[in-house]
Amino acid sequence: MRFSLVVPPVVAVACCLSCHPGSNAEVQPVEIASSYRVTSRVLGQVRRINVYLPPGYSEGNQHYPVLYLLDGGVKEDFFHIAGLATLAADFRNIRQFIVVGIEGIDRYHDLIYPTTIDSQRQRVPTSGGSTAFRAFLATELKPYVQQRFRIDEETVLMGESAGGMFVVETLLKQPDLFGGYIAVSPMLWWDNQSLARAADSLLARPFPPHRRLFLTMANEGGDMQEGVDRLVQALRANARAGIAWTYLPMPGETHGTTFHPSALMAIRKFFPIDSANTN
Repeated sequence: MRFSLVVPPVVAVACCLSCHPGSNAEVQPVEIASSYRVTSRVLGQVRRINVYLPPGYSEGNQHYPVLYLLDGGVKEDFFHIAGLATLAADFRNIRQFIVVGIEGIDRYHDLIYPTTIDSQRQRVPTSGGSTAFRAFLATELKPYVQQRFRIDEETVLMGESAGGMFVVETLLKQPDLFGGYIAVSPMLWWDNQSLARAADSLLARPFPPHRRLFLTMANEGGDMQEGVDRLVQALRANARAGIAWTYLPMPGETHGTTFHPSALMAIRKFFPIDSANTN
């Protein structure tokens, strides 16, 4: 598919530091990333991405792994994950990696597949666009990143809640799109757990080698937990699929608190300093 991507001048993503109110100190912006606008024919929209590059990026020709972050806007989760990425430059046993944050416009449309349940369609009327959003990632965003940044073959997709479900759906339906998948408290209760119920048959199909999954679940219970339990059962029953997976329950966390500790553990798992994964 042919597509058009338009990049305006880079806009710095910054926060400001200043002294006490009323002082004459000059305000100094602190830049940690850059923001780009991407025109997508698939979605019929202009989408913004925020890109964190490791501090050593401008000093040589090294290629880096890249983490694609759903809900990756500056008012979403981008700064949280970019902050974790900066730990790699401070000898915290994490390899340096690039973060590509994909800013949301209507996350429920982009990240959630269609439902057969009327009450859910009424509750989330814009849902159902996950297939188109995945096509945007595959045919527009990933080539855009590959053409403009020095990345290696290691790619990871991360998301929480609705984003976590999108991560699981992508692994099950288009596993060749990324090498690694991080799903934090995925909302697998959606559509009567239809994705989790289909996991066994989807995992029985031929899978590309060396796929990796890091899955966590907060102390949430109900359909959320049941859906994840179904997925874990399917993963165990289909070991031949060749997925290296980790499931980590987080009983001390809620849906609102689990993302940060889960993300740190996942990043340590995927980017340890003593290994180089080339998925």
